[in-house]
Amino acid sequence: MTPLKLAFIGAGRMAGAMVRGILAHGLARPEDISCLSAPDGTAEKLAAEYGVLPAADHVQLLHEADWMILACKPQQLAELPAELSELTSGTGVLSILAGTPLAKLKERFPSARHLVRCMPNTPGQIGAGITAFCTEVPLPPAEKEKVARLLGALGEVVELPEGDLDAVTAVSGSGPAYVFTFIAALRDAGVEAGLSRETAYRLALHTVKGAATLLEKVPESPETHRDWVSSPGGTTLAGLEVLDRGGLPELVRDTVLAAQRRSRELAGE
Repeated sequence: MTPLKLAFIGAGRMAGAMVRGILAHGLARPEDISCLSAPDGTAEKLAAEYGVLPAADHVQLLHEADWMILACKPQQLAELPAELSELTSGTGVLSILAGTPLAKLKERFPSARHLVRCMPNTPGQIGAGITAFCTEVPLPPAEKEKVARLLGALGEVVELPEGDLDAVTAVSGSGPAYVFTFIAALRDAGVEAGLSRETAYRLALHTVKGAATLLEKVPESPETHRDWVSSPGGTTLAGLEVLDRGGLPELVRDTVLAAQRRSRELAGE
């Protein structure tokens, strides 16, 4: 594939993860990528780390760009200059802004060649993420392949209807934070049971990592794997009974639905 010309608005963690993956996969060369951020030094830091080009302004940023990648904070969308409407004429716009629907992107970039909304997650920083995306209109096969490759730099990719994106945000977008919270709780419980903090954390971390890998390698349902490790009258079943009494499934459901509601609120729904 011909190297892409990419322009990043925003240069934070997710932008950095995308740049790292894009370069590693040979989708663009450092000189094909430009970036612009708020005056906080992040664009200059990204440029210094990967050899990409920090832009002085939006005109320079979008000069010859094939795709503009919106990677700033969602609330900064309204602060972007009006000239972007003209500057993005004929350019593809790919947004990773949470809670920002395609209709709002269309208002800001009415002449963009294509509009793509996606929801990555933080494991994308190491190429282990999963990103869902949707488009304003169906993309031509060649353009769809470009989008899939760009997002594939972060890990797995799935295309879904836009109506599913708030649920995606609640499950996979926010999901890593839920997992981190569980690992921290398992660590702290290990300390309460008498382990050192370092040992408890190592056990908790590798248990979650190993369980997820096992599910991936042995593709039975989570419930089947749970039953395989739960001997009648054994230690695992004793622990699981406490989780059931505490209402863990209902708690996780309520957590996801709360995040989904907030995503809809951010989108103005």
